[in-house]
Amino acid sequence: MIRKTVLRVVSKALIPFIALFAFYTQFHGDYGPGGGFQAGVILAAGVVLHGLIFGLAETRRVLPPRVVEVGAALGVLVYGGTGVLCVLLGGNFLDYDVLPEVLGMGGQHLGVFLVELGVGLTVSSVMVGILGAFSARGREL
Repeated sequence: MIRKTVLRVVSKALIPFIALFAFYTQFHGDYGPGGGFQAGVILAAGVVLHGLIFGLAETRRVLPPRVVEVGAALGVLVYGGTGVLCVLLGGNFLDYDVLPEVLGMGGQHLGVFLVELGVGLTVSSVMVGILGAFSARGREL
């Protein structure tokens, strides 16, 4: 792809907009259609585009595998931690009514926001991890 100048320039211009649309989908998900899963897949698609155009070695330099692993674990921790926090506050697992109001967000809104954030982080990290696992298959990098 080094000689494909048009593809490199267009993808370099598109990747920030793909990430911006993923963040819009993530943060708009509790108000309308969309949410963590969709945002995670959209963000991972931007990383896959980067890997296809600029090469997997460059993508691994920009987004190291350790960051991907930590992102997946952190997303599950945020999701599960939200449920455990609800239990510790006297409710059921993921019973958002017991969550306090934080920064003007009621308990329901805060709970949905945290769960969708955890799902988005996990999905994007796992999708990028799958890309890395399949791309390294049969090769030593």
